[in-house]
Amino acid sequence: MSNHFTGLNLGPPEGDTRLDLTDLYAFQAPTDASRTVLILNCNSFAKGAAFHPDAVYRLNIDNNGDLETDLAFILVFSEPRDGKQRATVYLATGSEARQAEPAGEPIFKDVEVSFGPEPQIHKSGPYTCFLGLRSDAFFIDFAGILNLFDHQGGKNFTGLEGAPDPSRWTGQDLFANYNVFSMAFELPTRVLGANPGVRIWGRVSIRRDGQLVPVDRSGHPTFANFFFTDEIKPVFNRSEPVHDRERFLDQLIHVLEHVGGYSQAEARALIDAEGILPDMLSFNPAKPGGYPNGRLLTDHIVAHRLAMLSQGKIPPDGLKPHTDLLKAFPYLGTPHAHPDPPPA
Repeated sequence: MSNHFTGLNLGPPEGDTRLDLTDLYAFQAPTDASRTVLILNCNSFAKGAAFHPDAVYRLNIDNNGDLETDLAFILVFSEPRDGKQRATVYLATGSEARQAEPAGEPIFKDVEVSFGPEPQIHKSGPYTCFLGLRSDAFFIDFAGILNLFDHQGGKNFTGLEGAPDPSRWTGQDLFANYNVFSMAFELPTRVLGANPGVRIWGRVSIRRDGQLVPVDRSGHPTFANFFFTDEIKPVFNRSEPVHDRERFLDQLIHVLEHVGGYSQAEARALIDAEGILPDMLSFNPAKPGGYPNGRLLTDHIVAHRLAMLSQGKIPPDGLKPHTDLLKAFPYLGTPHAHPDPPPA
């Protein structure tokens, strides 16, 4: 859950964990080099929870570099009843992909959401889909992060708490036994229309007074957590990636100056080198995978982000990827039995 809530006091969007997008993954299918896997996760801790029936979830893809959506997987879900829920997935292209309302071709219609340990896999033409509960692949020593960073009495990460000290790591992975609700797709890489790469981002909107209102988004992992305050995050959630650089560049530069001791010029160069503005995950299928070229389920995202923030001064935390990952689709492990939610 690399974008779990954000900040230390801010709760989930609209106070509803079903609307909290946590992680986005993009990688070459391990069993077929001609196919790509896209996974968008959301957080839902309550027992008996499901996807939000009044929400529209989206995987947006820009394949020509204009920062606008050219291809979208759009998901809507039924009201859950008697422990069951159904979903319809649309594939939209061109102008239809940029509409707020669901549009395009329904490539999966009224398929079952999976709540049990065995994943229900759906196939439609060249597309494979899984929707439902899985083990979370994200790993982090969150207590160690709190030990390393000054967080103003629990409000925001504001800077390093003295010199980085490896003894501040606890070696405990907060999310070792937690679950996520996952939207996973495997598709022919050619469908992406990569030229030569793509940019991918997740979006969830909720229907309010007859209109769809955007409430959360997901691109780069651990992005909003470290760069935005509780006051900025809601504004960011509602905005579109095409406006990210003009709206949020100064904020990112400020954080890098304050936390890592970068000069303004160094911070700007690092932001460009990392490609984190706009907040869209870059993926070039022709190059080796692994963040920042897409994201693997085994990538140590926290180590990458902390090294970026601190100019490599923060020592390794010693954590390893989760061992419950599957070798076949949907790749995420079997759900854990009713874990309690981690602290917000």
